[in-house]
Parts: sequence; C-alpha cells; structure tokens
Amino acid sequence: MAHFTTLVSRLLPLPVDNVDTDQIIPARFLKTTSKTGLGAALFADWRYLPDGAPRPDFVLNDARYQGAQILLAGANFGCGSSREHAPWALIDYGFRAVISSSFADIFRNNSLKNGLLPIELDTQTLAHLFELCASQPDVEATIDLASQTVWLPDGTQAWFPIDAFSKKCLLEGIDELGYIMRFEAEIAAFEKDMVE
Repeated sequence: MAHFTTLVSRLLPLPVDNVDTDQIIPARFLKTTSKTGLGAALFADWRYLPDGAPRPDFVLNDARYQGAQILLAGANFGCGSSREHAPWALIDYGFRAVISSSFADIFRNNSLKNGLLPIELDTQTLAHLFELCASQPDVEATIDLASQTVWLPDGTQAWFPIDAFSKKCLLEGIDELGYIMRFEAEIAAFEKDMVE
C-alpha cells in the first residue's frame, strides 16, 4: 500500500447520489482476485457504449479530468453489496481519495483497508466543490491527511473525520496485516511463553 500524506490533484465530479458497488464495478468483472486491471472496468456500464466504445458524455471519458486522483461523488457513495473490488477498481484507475457527504459503511471500511481515503464533508462544502468543478474543470484541491484537512481552491479549508488506526495505516502505507507483522517477534515470544 502506498503512503498517503498529502495529495494535490484535480477533482473528477460525479454528482450522482446512491452510487452502488455494482455501478462502481459490475458483477461480471468480479471473477478475479487480482487488484490490477480493474480500473478498465470502473463504472463500465456508464463509461462504455454497448459496442465497447467510450461513451463521450461520461465524465471519466472527458479529457479535461484525465489524471484526477480525487473523485468527487454524490451522497451515499458505495452502497449495495460488500465488494472489495470497488475500491480496488478506483485505486487501479488512479484515484487516491473519494470525497462525498456520506459513504456506505462497508465501502468506507473496504476503502480504508486498501489505501483509498474516503473523505466525508458537509453537503454545503460538497455542493461548493461541484460548482467549482463545473466552472473550472482544472480546479485542484489539497488533502493533508495528518491534519485531516482538505484545502479548497479558494483557500478555505474543511476538516474531515477518520479513525486513528486507519489514519496511521494510511500515513505509514501499511495494511492491517502489515501492522500486525511489525510485532512478529513479540507475537512469537508470547506464543513460546504460552507453550512453556
């Protein structure tokens, strides 16, 4: 998992509420346990025409937003079934963070465990960001995980919540197993003492 400290990026706006995990990555792409290659299937039913050609009116196909690492999403993002492939697809596409006014709990947890930062901001701030994206497609925001702050393009800042353990793992670029393995010697000593 990559370290997440500070991210400066354009925003890719997807002002749709209740985007479920089947819309993020349709079920037909879930036959793999590999985390790579799923970016091509991200929002596949919205992103491609029936013949497989890119849908010209879908935001992921808009050249103005190419390279954006922050997805700006509507409320209740990631609802639906538990699908770890959803954050995998977002990460593989190039996103490091998703900003919304609310997330499905399962999606939030799967995202944090895989290195994707879900940022929950109030609805007014989110609406302001969508307005900025509409008027200035190249607008950038800065995310500072250490201070749990999003710096908006107009210089204002918005604080976001995150639990201490997830924050530590993201800052250090480790997952839960990586964190536990740091204590391998202590675990082995404890197990040895338990046997004796």
